[in-house]
Amino acid sequence: MNKDIHILAIETSCDETSMAIVKNGREVEALTIATQMETHASFGGVVPEIASRMHTESITLVLEETLKKFSGKIEDIDAIAVTYAPGLLGSLLVGVECAKTLSLVYNKPLIAVNHTMGHIYANNIEYEITYPTLALIVSGGHTDMLILKNETEMEVLGSTMDDAVGEVYDKVARVLNLPYPGGPKIEKMALEGKDTYELPKPMNDDSYNFSYSGLKSYIINLVHNERQRNHGIRVADLACSFQKTAVEELTRKVGLALKNTQIKNMILAGGVSANKYLREEMAKTCAEAGATFHVPNILYCTDNAAMIGCAAYPLFKAQKFADFTLNAKSSENIKKYIEDSQK
Repeated sequence: MNKDIHILAIETSCDETSMAIVKNGREVEALTIATQMETHASFGGVVPEIASRMHTESITLVLEETLKKFSGKIEDIDAIAVTYAPGLLGSLLVGVECAKTLSLVYNKPLIAVNHTMGHIYANNIEYEITYPTLALIVSGGHTDMLILKNETEMEVLGSTMDDAVGEVYDKVARVLNLPYPGGPKIEKMALEGKDTYELPKPMNDDSYNFSYSGLKSYIINLVHNERQRNHGIRVADLACSFQKTAVEELTRKVGLALKNTQIKNMILAGGVSANKYLREEMAKTCAEAGATFHVPNILYCTDNAAMIGCAAYPLFKAQKFADFTLNAKSSENIKKYIEDSQK
């Protein structure tokens, strides 16, 4: 590239309305995040209809705020990028329609970005990803392990067979009567407890796949049975045992992959990567394998548009643009997405 490339990115996959302007896939020049967390907390989780309505109400304001933070003008933008999948369909549609409108009005190329790829490329903001690297994406919707061979070539090693680890964090929090969002509450309670509950190890095999439904069901049944017997639940201890068991399976399989592939770089990504205990345990695993370990700043772990701008940059360089038939998709198999994108 002979000039700096500025990409305006839009992220509305769940309950954050976010826009960012990212230069050359790494430098965040402007970022705005309007969260709906307090609204959804009163319902114990995200209500899709409310989320999409709130995106509609705030997206113009978020655009205005983002452009105020940018040193240039919207005419200086080189492309418009947007998360189109996966996520809540109504929420995604708000972002996609906004992106298509901006692309049409200002005659800018449109780039469709997979949300999971955004989480991966968030690692490029504070350090440059070194290839090849092993990547683990952990969020409310994903538990995926990939090899990034270069900037555009990837291979999926394994994925969750059922529930994603972040989803189970939230469901365990709910059964323990902890407020939404559950993941951070489980992490906080775990610090106050001890590993006193014996829990089943999830997907305890030598594959690179993950399964957390059994662990989730075991805890739900345990809590139900104890309450039926009028026995008390040691909430902090159960949170501690759950977190230790869930994280151990992530680190064990990353260690196995590092050993078998001989890759010496590893990145963690996704909302659950904000978990301090997971970060610490993964750093230990990588150190034991002689591999470097990187994870984004907590600001870029959860949903944000900066990561979408980072993921859009390689697509811009490859001239992989979308047209105005682009539509939102609530689900998208990561393996099929990667295979299709590399054709």
